[in-house]
Amino acid sequence: MNTSIIRTRYADALVKYVQETGNGASVCLQAERLARVIEDVPDLSRMVSARDVVSDAEKMRLLRSALGEPMTPELDRFIRLLMENGRIGLLPLILKDFVTSYQRSCGVRKAHLKVAVPPTEKLLERLKALVREQTGCEALIDVEVDPSLIG
Repeated sequence: MNTSIIRTRYADALVKYVQETGNGASVCLQAERLARVIEDVPDLSRMVSARDVVSDAEKMRLLRSALGEPMTPELDRFIRLLMENGRIGLLPLILKDFVTSYQRSCGVRKAHLKVAVPPTEKLLERLKALVREQTGCEALIDVEVDPSLIG
């Protein structure tokens, strides 16, 4: 089966689960943070994905430690489900898909703004208002300052 389909199915299932529990915002923040840590620490990624080398209990300990705060019960249960189903190697990708799907379900869209100089808060608010008017969604704007840009 295509990993893209698998990722989407698990991410969508987690979205539905957290909507039922009402703890989606907390799970989303933790999922985003955990995906970033796994991506930034290649050794952690290898340990979590390793089969028959590291026990599931040890993987959970590593992931909880990497998160740096108590893991929500929903995320804990979801990660254990991935382990049981042999899909833990897809965890970072599933978490990213989940964050995108959850934010979309809440009417939030991510945007990336690349500028030569840092924008003012007033400009960011105007951009968010424009996105809200045009799409009906809230915008989370990630700003990247690149002084080499001209114009």
